[in-house]
Amino acid sequence: MPVRKRLAAIAALASGGAAVAVAAIEAVRNFPRGAIVLACVAAALWMAVYAITGRGARRAGGLALATVLLGAAIAVLVGREPLAVLFVVAAAALSVACARAAFRVRVELPRAQRPRRPVLFYNPRSGGGKAARFDLPETARARDIKPVELKPGDDLEELVRGEVAAGADALAMAGGDGSQAIVAAIAAETGLPYACIPAGTRNHFALDLGVDRNDVVGALDALVDGGERVVDLAEVNGRVFVNNVSLGLYATAVQRSGYREAKIRTLLDTVPDLAAHDANGAHLKWQGPDGAKHGSGVVMLVSNNRYRLGSAIGSGTRPRLDAEELGIAVFDGPTADVRRGLQEWTAPSLRVDAGDGNPVPAGIDGEAVRLEPPLRFAVHPHALRVRIARGHPGASPSALRPPDAGPAVVALLRIAFGRG
Repeated sequence: MPVRKRLAAIAALASGGAAVAVAAIEAVRNFPRGAIVLACVAAALWMAVYAITGRGARRAGGLALATVLLGAAIAVLVGREPLAVLFVVAAAALSVACARAAFRVRVELPRAQRPRRPVLFYNPRSGGGKAARFDLPETARARDIKPVELKPGDDLEELVRGEVAAGADALAMAGGDGSQAIVAAIAAETGLPYACIPAGTRNHFALDLGVDRNDVVGALDALVDGGERVVDLAEVNGRVFVNNVSLGLYATAVQRSGYREAKIRTLLDTVPDLAAHDANGAHLKWQGPDGAKHGSGVVMLVSNNRYRLGSAIGSGTRPRLDAEELGIAVFDGPTADVRRGLQEWTAPSLRVDAGDGNPVPAGIDGEAVRLEPPLRFAVHPHALRVRIARGHPGASPSALRPPDAGPAVVALLRIAFGRG
C-alpha cells in the first residue's frame, strides 16, 4: 500500500471526524437555532420548486423568497459561532479531498501489440480548438499515426470506413463524445482497437475509461505502447452511444434555439411547458424494475452502464463500463426531497413509449435528436477494445470508491492500516 494513500486516508478520517464532532457539539449547545435553520432551508426548497414550475411574477417572486429564506438560514447558522461554522465546512471539504486521493486508482492494463497502420480522426473545432492548440496532427505523425481532419461538411462515418477499407488497423478519435461514439461503433463492428483522445469539451467517456483528460498529447501513446481493456457499448433504435441518452426536460431544452447562449434560462422555461405537455398525456411510458408500467416526462437518463449519482465522491461518473447493463435513472418531478423523486435501476434492455406517439426529443451523448417511438435501448457487452496510455489511470475515478458513507469509512480505515 503506497504511503501517500495511507496518509490521505488518515487525513480524510481525522478531518471528517473533527468536522462531525464540532458540528455535534455546536448543535447541542445551540439547539433552538438548528430547528430554525432546518425550517428556513425546507421552506426555501419548497419555494424554489414552486418558482421553477411557473413563469413571470410567480417565478421571480418564488426565487426571491427562496433566496431570502436561505440567507436567513445562513445568518442564523453563522451569526453567533462563525469560526465553528467555517471550521466544519473547511474540515469537511478537506476530508472529501483526502478521501478522493485515497481512493484514486491506477490500473496496470495488459500490454497490447502496437498497430502498424493506426489512424487518428480529429475535429479541429472541438473543445475550443484543442487539436490545434496541442498540434495533434504533428504529434500524431511523430508517433507514426496518420491524422485525418474532419472538415465542415464531411461525413465522419464515411471517413472512418474509408480508412478501414484502406487498411487501418487501429482507430482513434479526438473530438466530442458524439464523434467518439461514431468511431467507437465502427471499431467495435470491425474488431479494431480504439483510442479515445480527450480533445472535446467535457470528455465524459474519456474520464470513465480512465484516460487523463488533461493529457491530450499523452493519450496518443495508447496507440504506441498502451494497454488494452474491453468495455460495453449501448444503442437506442440502432444508434450507438458511449455515455447516455437523456429524455424529458434536458432533451427538450437542447432542442430549443438559444439553449447554448442561455442554458439555465432555457431549462427553467422548459419546465412549465413540459409539465403541461405531460398532463395532457404526452409523457414517456416504460416498465420499471417491479414489472409495473410507469410514466413521466420530467427527466429520464439511460446510460451505457450505471452512473453514480448523489454521492460526495465520484458523483456523475460510472464505476464500471463492463458490467453488461444499462443504467436507468428517472426523476419524477420537482420536489424538495430529490431522493424520493429519483428511481434508479439496471437492465440489459429497455423500451420507452410516448403517450402521444410523436417523435421524442432526446439528447444522445449531448447531441439533440428526435427519435421515433418506441425507443428500444440495449447494451452490447464487451463490444469495444480500448487502448489506454500506460501513464493514464486506466479506470474510472469512482472505480474503487464505496457508494455510501458507511462503507467509505470502513474502506478508509482499511487503507489507513495498510490492508487495501
